[in-house]
Amino acid sequence: MALATYALFVPSAARLYANYALIGLTVGSGTYLVVSKPAHMLETCTMGLLYLGFTLVATFVTRRKLAAQRVRVHRDDSL
Repeated sequence: MALATYALFVPSAARLYANYALIGLTVGSGTYLVVSKPAHMLETCTMGLLYLGFTLVATFVTRRKLAAQRVRVHRDDSL
């Protein structure tokens, strides 16, 4: 969550790709936990979904900010 939050305020492509990797690892580890310990499925899924929800929203906003920066840079270069 720290990286996703940091990327919101200081967006970069590297941080965006790192967020993608962390989201993938979270889904993978959550799947493993549910398969290996189904008794803790509700707790695992709830925490994972809360984390993924926040991280996905932060990643989406970061991606939009980066796109807006690219448009501004491209527009400034064409002047």
